[in-house]
Amino acid sequence: MNLIEMWGFCAEKKHRVLVYEYMEHGSLAEKLDSHQLDWEKRYDIALGSAKGLAYLHEECLEWILHCDVKPQNILLDSGYRPKVSDFGVSELLDRSKLSNHSFSKIRGTRGYMAPEWLFNRPITSKVDVYSYGIVMLEMVSGKNPRKGIELLKSGEGEMDLVTWVKEKKKGADSKETCVEEIIDRTLEGNYDKKKMKILVAVALDCVQEDRDARPTMTQVVERLLRPTH
Repeated sequence: MNLIEMWGFCAEKKHRVLVYEYMEHGSLAEKLDSHQLDWEKRYDIALGSAKGLAYLHEECLEWILHCDVKPQNILLDSGYRPKVSDFGVSELLDRSKLSNHSFSKIRGTRGYMAPEWLFNRPITSKVDVYSYGIVMLEMVSGKNPRKGIELLKSGEGEMDLVTWVKEKKKGADSKETCVEEIIDRTLEGNYDKKKMKILVAVALDCVQEDRDARPTMTQVVERLLRPTH
């Protein structure tokens, strides 16, 4: 349900075409840039995207790593329901050998890539979990992780999105204040604090440097489905 559907293809001589279903609202990246998403849509997009990745990781007959989870690869239909797309760098793996895998080259997009890629560590489904966590932080904060965030105190240097969120959380008086500091200003205070707090907490769990400490995508879905816990 949360994966893009391919309707057809052409592989005749030099002609190479893939035909996918039409997604009326384009990509998540476009909508974040245009500030058209309220908090409810953002929460539903986070949940639907998690379901799509959980299916790839745990429900398919074979194990699939997406390897390039980012807002440009999450498309939105007429009802703003998200579908994970662009499997150009995905990897199909044998489910009987799920431990660790090596790749000949780094895959993904700067700003969304898990540290395993950069430090040549074994690759598992947790690289997608990390990238998903970055996307969630971007949806909550409205800040692009590829651009860096200027340090507000000194006006010098930059920090990445994960560090910025952690700094805000550390300096906040309470969890509620933390959310207020992080939340996208374009929402103008119109959001469910409890649900946005859940999004921030889940996202930070997803972007832990230790891959074993990150949740699975199924666990992410479960947490988002019961936001009162």
